[in-house]
Amino acid sequence: MAHTMREVARRAGVSLATVSRVLNNTPYISEETRKRVLETVHECNYFKNVHAKRLSTGQSDLFGLVISEIANPYFPEIIRGFQATAWSQGFDVLLCNTEYDTERTKAIMRKLRENDVRGAAIVTSSVDRNMAADLTAAGIPLVLCNADPAGKLVGNITIDYGPGIKKAIQHVVDLGHRRAAVIAGPGDNWTAVAIRNALVSGLTARGLKPLCVLECNYRVDAGASAVREVLSRRHTPTVVFCGNDLIAMGAMSALEEAGVKVPDEVSVVGIDDIFFASLARPPLTTISVPREQLGVQAFEALNQILQRKQHRGSNYTLGTDLVVRRSTTPVRRNGQ
Repeated sequence: MAHTMREVARRAGVSLATVSRVLNNTPYISEETRKRVLETVHECNYFKNVHAKRLSTGQSDLFGLVISEIANPYFPEIIRGFQATAWSQGFDVLLCNTEYDTERTKAIMRKLRENDVRGAAIVTSSVDRNMAADLTAAGIPLVLCNADPAGKLVGNITIDYGPGIKKAIQHVVDLGHRRAAVIAGPGDNWTAVAIRNALVSGLTARGLKPLCVLECNYRVDAGASAVREVLSRRHTPTVVFCGNDLIAMGAMSALEEAGVKVPDEVSVVGIDDIFFASLARPPLTTISVPREQLGVQAFEALNQILQRKQHRGSNYTLGTDLVVRRSTTPVRRNGQ
């Protein structure tokens, strides 16, 4: 049978306030007292009543984290970084995924307000500041990713793809490639558009103006369809740059089905360095994004907004790098 906090305090020989401080991981409690209280909590099978705490304090212990889709392997490391940082400070996480659906996104914004989250990190480009305006209007801080500059109640984390893209282009140039194609992410996603533009301008500046630039969604089957279109054209590339690793894996699969050897005939470069990139056949050369660090930074940015007197957010930047694996190789001489 579960017991009340008062019973825990009585059995541990401490005050109710001391039990509360221990359960909320408040400093300045001796290790001996902390250990005794936690042992009593375990013996009494005591659980905090978060709803009662919300009524008494006017605040929840929840922070929101909004992603695009739970099945996308881009997000688990972000979730891990955000959740671990929240838990280490005594908070819980309300995880929501939009599935790229506008009505679902609106419902998520309502859910975050109804649960009175202390703040919300929105790490998907499928949600912009306007869609989340009701949250800031209610005084709930936001941290966005690759969005507008920071302001009142809003922080922004920019992923700088420039360094990784620059290294990737230099890498294929050094391998002798002169014919490139780009399969970018969806045209209604501002991060995908920024990556596409950086790839096209960077390749063009190095004399590798892409033979074609295509767009598709961030899924394996879309990458496969897009690369089939690339192969149907009169001139085929010796290297294909993809808007993310899932697109790249789909492209490699379709190339293999078409009898095109990767990387001997066509090299492939992805973006994100998801866990499966190293397990692909061949292992994928890709531009790495520090996603766990992104999750940690998102939570810390929210906490900083809450602690500041004016509740202003800040701008943060995370860099990218190139991870070279076996999906890129020197171009064949007859492939110049």
